Amino acid sequence: MRSEIHIGLIIKEELRRQKKTNRWFAEQLCINIRTVNKIFYKDIIDTEQLFHISYILKTDLFQYYSHRLKNLPK
Repeated sequence: MRSEIHIGLIIKEELRRQKKTNRWFAEQLCINIRTVNKIFYKDIIDTEQLFHISYILKTDLFQYYSHRLKNLPK
């Protein structure tokens, strides 16, 4: 079952909302710009990486998944 959440786009939008650059993001994650761009295209991401990104951006990116779980039919 796919969650229909494109987490890479959510991360990209949050980065823009915070007015942070791709270079800043790459430096925080200790990766290169090419890898940052790959993250933006991911619709699935490792939980450890998502935690690290959430920490860097000071935003709970897990909320997008939790919200879907709370709205499951009973």
